[in-house]
Amino acid sequence: MDLMKSMLIAASGLKTQGGRMRVIAENMANAGSTAKTPEGDPYRRKIPTFTTELDRANGVERVKMGKIERSNSAFGERYEPGHPAANDKGYVKTSNVNTMIESIDMGQAQRGYEANLNVINTSRRMLNATIELLRR
Repeated sequence: MDLMKSMLIAASGLKTQGGRMRVIAENMANAGSTAKTPEGDPYRRKIPTFTTELDRANGVERVKMGKIERSNSAFGERYEPGHPAANDKGYVKTSNVNTMIESIDMGQAQRGYEANLNVINTSRRMLNATIELLRR
């Protein structure tokens, strides 16, 4: 039955890494955004957090998405005096998303997803092999 527990834990990891990839994709899609008004703020980078929860019915601790926090890093500025959101000096606030960091985070999330998928596939093969041995 421990193989089933490992599959439950890995499945929660798959779901969590999938959620992490969605947040990263949203960040990357909004990386070039600007404020809509001179007083407004552009898109602010989102940071996924993780928590664990005890699954008492199965006796395992699963990982899950926690709150999605907002980055406190400073916005960028771009000189574009003709932009509708330019301030009196001609600067427009730009998003605080760094696509290089997001790309690295995406790679880590993909590797985490693949690792959890490998755990599920290996556990499934081991269960099938055990069933075949019991049939003989």
